[in-house]
Amino acid sequence: MASTEWDIEQYRDDTEPEHHWDLRKEFMKVHKGTFQEDYLVALAKTFTNIEFMGCTYPAPVMVKIAELSKDVAKTYRESKKNKLQRTFVSASNAAENKAKRRHTDPSPHSSKR
Repeated sequence: MASTEWDIEQYRDDTEPEHHWDLRKEFMKVHKGTFQEDYLVALAKTFTNIEFMGCTYPAPVMVKIAELSKDVAKTYRESKKNKLQRTFVSASNAAENKAKRRHTDPSPHSSKR
């Protein structure tokens, strides 16, 4: 059994959104004492990278995180299903679409007076 004599709060990142920290902290709380501190901190960061950033890792890591996060992330994953999903557009696609709009639908502000 690993030590539980360490403070999870010391791993809070000031730049991390609250909901990211809440999920990462919950992951560490659930598994504290099961893994060594440094390993658990790394697993928790990996878990949130997968959940929030869509990162992928080698298959054994993905399987391990999936097993460890099954219950921890259940509520988050359910709430995510009901939220609006963001769509990211590359700068080149945005510029191309803007140029197309100018040619097909000129705004009244762009015409000469």
